[in-house]
Amino acid sequence: MTMTRQDALFNYVLKLGDQSLVYGHRMSEWCSKAPMLEEDLALTNIALDYIGRARAFLSYAAELEGKSRSEDDLAYKRGEREFYNNLMVELPIGDFAFTMARQFLLSSYEYFLFTGLAQSKDEKLAAIANKVIKEVRYHWTHSRDWLMRLGLGTSVSHEKLQRAIDELWIYTDELFETGPEDQLLKSAGIVFNMDEIKTVWTELVHSILKEIDITIPETTFSQTGSRLGIHTEHLGHLLAEMQYLVRAYPEARW
Repeated sequence: MTMTRQDALFNYVLKLGDQSLVYGHRMSEWCSKAPMLEEDLALTNIALDYIGRARAFLSYAAELEGKSRSEDDLAYKRGEREFYNNLMVELPIGDFAFTMARQFLLSSYEYFLFTGLAQSKDEKLAAIANKVIKEVRYHWTHSRDWLMRLGLGTSVSHEKLQRAIDELWIYTDELFETGPEDQLLKSAGIVFNMDEIKTVWTELVHSILKEIDITIPETTFSQTGSRLGIHTEHLGHLLAEMQYLVRAYPEARW
């Protein structure tokens, strides 16, 4: 069956919602565990930014689908094979260096992605992107500053940051994957060229990592699968925790 533009847009917006929801839940796990009180507040607020973003995207996805499902239905009543977030965001939080490295790689990507989507011909998508980009600027600056501190700090902090980049690098290519629905939306001026976004992302990330003497992994291996609903073992555990209450008491209202 031929995919319509609305179907393609639903899939695209749903993926953005999944990405934000899963990562927001992951970041919330830092609450009360950060190395200092100020950072505990910062990471918790970043998590809240992503949850708010997830609500906007999932609400719009439910509207596009037109099947009387709500944002809560999409968040809490789908299994892991029905989620389409990138694998990077579902990985456990790891140590502080890992979290800052992941946030930097992700925020660098999101900055260019949402800058493009803010010019989308889909007015609602553009409006959400315009709001999100303000948060992304803070997330990027926050993680960039910590990369500087860790990379140029002690031998231990540098080693931990290098190890984090080594672990995360195989997940970065998946951020820029596209499919037939993306081409349909691109031709309509709704989304933009991911190859161009990857080029500027690569230039930015490489320049920062070079400045703090972090080596870019040479591997050409790429971990992927999320576009088909194939995930790491970690997503199932995350969803079991996140969705438990709604699944245990499906008719509850509060």
